[in-house]
Amino acid sequence: MTLIARPGWQRDAARPIWPGVHRHLRLPEGLGLPTAVTLTALLLGALPFLRLAIAALAPGWQFAPEAALEQIGSRAAVNATLHTLETAGFSALAALLIGGAVALALSVTDLRHKRPLAFFFVFSMMIAPQVAALAFLSLFAPHSPILGVLGLSPAPGTPNPLLGRGGIILVMALHHAPLVAITLWTGLRSVPHSLVEAAQMEGAGPATIVARILLPVLRPQIIAAALIAFVAGIGNFGIPALLGLPVNYLTLPTLIYRRLASFGPAGLSDAAALSLLVALVAGCGILASVLATRRAGGKVEIERPLQPFWTLGRARPLVAGALWTLLALKLGLPFLALLCEALTPALGVALSWQSLTLDKFTEVLLRQDVTMRAFRNSFLFAGSAALLLALISIGFAYALERRMGRFRRVVELVIELPYALPGVVLAIACILLFLKPLPLLGVSLYATPFIILFAYLARFLPLALKAPVAAMAQIEAHHEEAAKLDGASLWQMLRFIVAPILAPAASVSGLMVFLVAFNELTVSALLWSSGTETLGVVLFSLKEAGLAGEAAAVAISASLIILAVMLGLDLCGKRLPRNVLPWRI
Repeated sequence: MTLIARPGWQRDAARPIWPGVHRHLRLPEGLGLPTAVTLTALLLGALPFLRLAIAALAPGWQFAPEAALEQIGSRAAVNATLHTLETAGFSALAALLIGGAVALALSVTDLRHKRPLAFFFVFSMMIAPQVAALAFLSLFAPHSPILGVLGLSPAPGTPNPLLGRGGIILVMALHHAPLVAITLWTGLRSVPHSLVEAAQMEGAGPATIVARILLPVLRPQIIAAALIAFVAGIGNFGIPALLGLPVNYLTLPTLIYRRLASFGPAGLSDAAALSLLVALVAGCGILASVLATRRAGGKVEIERPLQPFWTLGRARPLVAGALWTLLALKLGLPFLALLCEALTPALGVALSWQSLTLDKFTEVLLRQDVTMRAFRNSFLFAGSAALLLALISIGFAYALERRMGRFRRVVELVIELPYALPGVVLAIACILLFLKPLPLLGVSLYATPFIILFAYLARFLPLALKAPVAAMAQIEAHHEEAAKLDGASLWQMLRFIVAPILAPAASVSGLMVFLVAFNELTVSALLWSSGTETLGVVLFSLKEAGLAGEAAAVAISASLIILAVMLGLDLCGKRLPRNVLPWRI
């Protein structure tokens, strides 16, 4: 194939790219893009954590780890570490059981309506953890209208049974179960259907095939899924904050939050040491997950991926009913209780046509400056991060797939660092990095919207790269070779050849970033200042102030926005690369 050169592709070789800049001052074209990608990865992925390590181990730029070790070994830190391991470990095991059962049921059986089941199961994870915690608190509160209708409402004044360790484990398990399911769906796609056919020829039944073939084959993915849920539990802030702080049950993220809330910048050194402890605990889980997935071996070429082989027969309505019941308990009833709380004029008032009111929605959406500003800020921060990451993901995807060579994996590890480690660690790292004015510029990003935007860019860059890198791997190189023969420069090739092909995947990645960033709390809870409040921060503040109805209205409104974006993505699913949308199984 020969491409026709576009106007302006040819240029005088002696003419510099920018006036006044001589050609010998530029990097060779083949090194320019990889260098830019590497420097950006170091800026977003490595520099913040390097600054964190220096602050913890070398305060005042003098190596003195004694203070950090003393802080890590304090009674409060030890108790918080035990609480963190306890809640993350038990919730990961429960999430593995729930998510594994859902993944197998939707992958290997002949259930009907799999797409809506998978969609709402993943939607329950896309909503913010603090929203999920608030919904369950409303469901099990003594004034809960749902429990009142069922005759199960606790006596007035009874403590909410979800406050404390048990509630944190339950809500985190339900919230992280879709993570397990998505990981196992990915593993099931790589299983050749010929294994099932061979077992069926030997007379093996569906249960035997699952127990003796699929589960052993998926063992690395099962271990990785449990570890992913464990790491997510280590860094979860929203659920332990709403369910643990009221009863003084502290995990490491909430301990760091309380230290900073109590001491401000003076507590940064303690927070840095505790953040290193969080990073160490999470890092062990991440390393174990990587080792588990490596044991799965390299890529295997399969003629036909796994197809549903378990015919349920008369049991199909029972299995379908169990899955829809799980969704009702996980998503439906908690949000119905949240909606009832937002529609009643005061706590304890029974919801009826006479008492129903939209005053709380009007208050948070049209009257309160802080909530209106939070909606604007969340749209602005999440939208800006999504747009910027969608744009740069095209250049990153091309560089990683075509130009990085053996150095690619190193760059990818640096990029993935902020996404893999808990958000509280990134937040403390950003505070330390930008607390003082920037060198040469003399401008400080601390207490400005730009520090939140930087943190979002660093944290969600790996998510933005997933679809474009997958799409770039499917593009044959002859397009680029033809463009080079026609005299196209690297920039022109990216603009006219690569960008149009990767644009759909980059757009999807941008929307996925928006979904995750819109309700984000873990990072912004430590980085916000007056005027830069996000929805997650405002919801948490309203709940702490006792304004549960207003918090419920904010949570319902934000969740409806997430649902609308997911529905829009699902409608465009046929035009998108395969396996980009996690709920399209």
